[in-house]
Amino acid sequence: MPEFICVACGMQYSRSITPPPTCAVCTDERQFVPSSGQCWTTLEGMQKAHSNKFRRLAPGIMTIETTPSFGIGQRAFLLRTSAGNVLWECISLLDEATIDIIAGLGGLTAIAISHPHYYTTMVEWSRGLGNVPIYLHAADRHWVMRPDPVIQHWEGDTNRIGPGLTLLRLGGHFEGGTVLHWADWDGGRGVLLSGDILQVVPSGHVSFMWSYPNLIPLSAAKIRTMASLLDPYSYDAIYGSFSGRGQIDTRGKEVVAASVSRYISKISDA
Repeated sequence: MPEFICVACGMQYSRSITPPPTCAVCTDERQFVPSSGQCWTTLEGMQKAHSNKFRRLAPGIMTIETTPSFGIGQRAFLLRTSAGNVLWECISLLDEATIDIIAGLGGLTAIAISHPHYYTTMVEWSRGLGNVPIYLHAADRHWVMRPDPVIQHWEGDTNRIGPGLTLLRLGGHFEGGTVLHWADWDGGRGVLLSGDILQVVPSGHVSFMWSYPNLIPLSAAKIRTMASLLDPYSYDAIYGSFSGRGQIDTRGKEVVAASVSRYISKISDA
């Protein structure tokens, strides 16, 4: 029996004879079912029609993107840390070429994902690369559509997964919405891998939403809480989910502070 994959969002489900009647991610108000209806594929089907490309984004950071674009179209990140490689975020396509490239670069020590929209085929990635632990926040446990022992649900607001590598639960877009802080990146400059929790926007700011496609904002109080949780951490760069508009190369912490102020001033009557 196949593990069906939703074409719209890329989420993989547990084995079944027929596809699920609906995708829980797409029917949630943060996402949508396309006008063409709910469609399904399999990993084998994807491997015939798609491939992955690797790019060097910055020192110690490579991106992995699927072409032609699939699902939401996010990119994954391969972080080359002193304690081993970490995969931040996940994409649906995993093939032998991708496994060979990552193995040739030293394999993986961990996988961490910001929120359920990017869970995709995370179990395939873990199993294909040596049963690597997958770190997900426990608040989003019910969004896991293919449970597996490799998934480690962590609780609280922080989780240190390696030297200088800290997962920060900020919430917002999802209750367990997480960013990854790499403190000693690039000689101590520090980098924030922000997912959609802080969405890098074309103006060079970041923004925040409960639903991006449906334009449902977060409250000023929630943004203040997120900013407070992030404030103790230093970082110069911010890299988000989408190529072309998903990066801030310098002064990242200042940008976030200015973006928080801008957002609150527009969303609040106070």
